This record gives sequence, C-alpha cells and structure tokens, in this order.
Amino acid sequence: MLPIADKTRELEGVDPRALPETLLTATQPVVLRGLIADWPLVKAGLRSAQAAREYLLGFYAQATVGAFLGGPEIHGRFSYNDDLTGLNFRPVKIKLDTVLDEILRHESAVNPPALYVGSTTIDTCLPGLRADNDLGFGGYSPLASIWIGNRARISAHHDLPDNLACVAVGHRRFTLFPPDEVANLYIGPIDFTPAGQPISLVDFAQPDFARFPKFADALRRAQVAELGPGDAIFIPSLWWHHIESLDSLNTLVNYWWRQSPSYMDTPVNALLHAIMTVRDLPAEQRKACEALFQHYVFDASEETAAHIPANARKVLAPMTEESVRELRAYLLRRLNR
Repeated sequence: MLPIADKTRELEGVDPRALPETLLTATQPVVLRGLIADWPLVKAGLRSAQAAREYLLGFYAQATVGAFLGGPEIHGRFSYNDDLTGLNFRPVKIKLDTVLDEILRHESAVNPPALYVGSTTIDTCLPGLRADNDLGFGGYSPLASIWIGNRARISAHHDLPDNLACVAVGHRRFTLFPPDEVANLYIGPIDFTPAGQPISLVDFAQPDFARFPKFADALRRAQVAELGPGDAIFIPSLWWHHIESLDSLNTLVNYWWRQSPSYMDTPVNALLHAIMTVRDLPAEQRKACEALFQHYVFDASEETAAHIPANARKVLAPMTEESVRELRAYLLRRLNR
C-alpha cells in the first residue's frame, strides 16, 4: 500500500432515506459507514458471491453491457499499453450473466483474467433493483449506475458530477487527491482515454518515482478510505480518485449528479478549445488571454457586464437553456468555417 497518513473523514448514522443537503453539496470527501447496510443486495453478497449473482440476475433484462476484458498480465490494472499507442484491455459488448459466470469460474484464482463492467445504468440493465436498493436524494435526480468486476485497479481520474459510491459486494480502497494536484499525478492524453476520462499514468501498486518524482508530493495531500459491504463514500466534483476492488467479486452502485443545470456543457470541451487556441500563443498573448479568462470567467460577477444594457448582454448574461443552445450553435458555425 502507498504511504498515506490521512484517512478520509467518516460519518455514521446518516439516514439513507433522506441524505442531508450538507452532504450532497460538500467539497471534501466523506465516508458514510453502513449507509446501505440494509440493502438486500448487500445481504446477498455477505452470504456468498453466488448469492449475489443470483440476486442480481433476478432483475436482469437480458440487455448486453459494456465490459473490459484484460489478460492476467495486467494484474487488474486497466490502462494503456507500454507506449500509449493503445489500451492494455479489450472493450466488448457481452451478456451480464456471462460476465458473472466467468468471474465466479475464476473465483479462487490468484491472478485471474481481469473482468470489469463499468457505469451501467441500473434502470436499463436491472429494472426493479432500485425498489429495495436505493437512497433518498431529495430534490436531486441522480443517474444511478452499477459496476461489477473481479479484482481491478482503476487509475486515478476525476469526474465533473458529484459522486456517491456505495460498496454493495466486496471491499474497495479509494485513494483521493484534491483537484489542484493535477500537475503531480502525471495525467495521460486528454483526447485518448481508456474510458472517457483522462487518467494518471502512475501505477499505484508500484509507483516509479524516478519517472514520476512529483507523485511523492501528491501523496502528501492524499486521503485513503477502505470500504466494506454497506459502506459508501461521497467524492466531490473534480476530485481525483483511484479505486481498487479487492475481492473476487465486487459490486458498486454509484449516483452522479451535477449542481449546475443539465444543459450546461462539460468544462473539458472548453479546455480542449483553449489548448487549440491559447496554449501555443506567444507568452505575452497568453498572459493577455489569462486576464480575459480571469475577468469573464473566474472572477465574473454582476459587475462584469453592468455597464451593458440588460437586453444587450448576450453571453455575458446568466446562462439559460435557450442561450446555451444558441451559443453551442454559434460555436459550431465558428468551428466549421
């Protein structure tokens, strides 16, 4: 294990039927011990991996799911090949019962082939599961997904939505870093990723400090959380998190929601556009652009456009669904010129 001194803050006794607003809008990770301990899925997994399989397949709608398949040589770490020209696993479409059967077939293997079903919408794949295995989010309507696999290591990455990850079967270890540790995590390509999000190139099981020396600085601010069946962890928006699944069968249910309207675009698109248009400018021009971004984006307030009549502020006015749609169309026309 990595030498991490800080443990993630923990809470007990949170009512799963009414998650508090202070949790759902928190800016620091929080472990919620026993939050889903009463779920039937958790209880099935505590009986056996076979019982968990049977419980899940009782809801299975026979749809294919997206899965990652890797050989024993990757030791559960889904990432790139050695020269980053490809991936070290194969994405496939497959039946969920086939995945579960294959996981259980290798249940006693020391180093089995790596199998991983990621981010599958529960209501589509397992309709009815949430009737007895769910949480109360008040006014939020999160996307509920399920993740199933054997021993896997998911490289450090971040997500824009806030995330409540619930360990239903097996044990998981979460290693978390604040968003501003990006320079110390050695993030790989932004536009070629294993599963949609840029990932750290550091192998957490055996970090190469000669190649990635600043990773030692990241570890000084890292947090670690060990979760068992029934536990959950809140991961705030854009916090980097590395996840290890520690048992022969692991199942996680997670909920994603955004504190901004659903019609808002992802900041990664703005980042890519800025790389294309700003990064390679001469230094003085980059500095000028930095001032523009600071004024119109990071320090924006009611005063930013107060000198412009309200009916003429266009994109400087607060964003609405209609104005976002118009701006997206405008940008597409500009990009396609």
